[in-house]
Amino acid sequence: MIKKANIQNHLVLIIFSILSIFPIYWMVISSLKSESEIFSFSLFPSDLTFINYSYAFETMPLVKMLLNSVTISILTTAGQLIIAILFAYAFTRWDFKFKGLIYLALSVTWLIPLQAIMVPNYVQINELGINGTVWGIIVPGLCSVFANIYLYQSFNAFPKALFDAARIDGISEWRILVDIVLPNMKPTIAALSIILIISSWNDYLWPMLVSRTLESSPIQIGLKSFVSNDSNLWGSLMAATTISCIPIFIAYIILQRSIMDTFLKKGIK
Repeated sequence: MIKKANIQNHLVLIIFSILSIFPIYWMVISSLKSESEIFSFSLFPSDLTFINYSYAFETMPLVKMLLNSVTISILTTAGQLIIAILFAYAFTRWDFKFKGLIYLALSVTWLIPLQAIMVPNYVQINELGINGTVWGIIVPGLCSVFANIYLYQSFNAFPKALFDAARIDGISEWRILVDIVLPNMKPTIAALSIILIISSWNDYLWPMLVSRTLESSPIQIGLKSFVSNDSNLWGSLMAATTISCIPIFIAYIILQRSIMDTFLKKGIK
């Protein structure tokens, strides 16, 4: 019975794995099809071609836009992590007046849609003189309420006895954070990092509002240029999309062990 149950579980996992991987496979295969074959249901192109990739690189500064996306994602994620770590540690370690009220107010801001604060943010970056630049995309997103709350919940579950022991030994708060807390939170921070990177990488509305030229835009803005009212270049779009997914795949491969460790620990808890 146990062996039969294991076979059924593996079959279910295989089915869901195929359903998850197939859209990626279809994207890659479509990028290798000719325009006449792009709408066919064949699982493999009869005439393998790389012309879509060639056209994608010729029609827009793909490398520059990829570098912009990587820069925006890394700097935005780094800023969000630094602020979230400091916030979570402060709220975990110290009790102060209106702490609960501040946390409640912060949680409520999570419910405010981006569209409601786009105009104030746009006015602010204009005043800072960074409109139309990569920094105009990065600065408004340096603080993530989701990251703050996520890390606070993880830090709050950290054994308080370790804090007390470190304080008795005369270790400073900064050394407690760097030498004790962060090493034990690596899997959690890694999992949060990949979520924040993907969120920043896929962001479209705010970069579209701020960007003025393709050279200062992330890759998502460039992908839209392949689809218009006049013509839809689906093959080139699939090629550019495939290229844009490579950095995310690399980030996941690097962080996958930490991400799996986090999921396992959360599951055990």
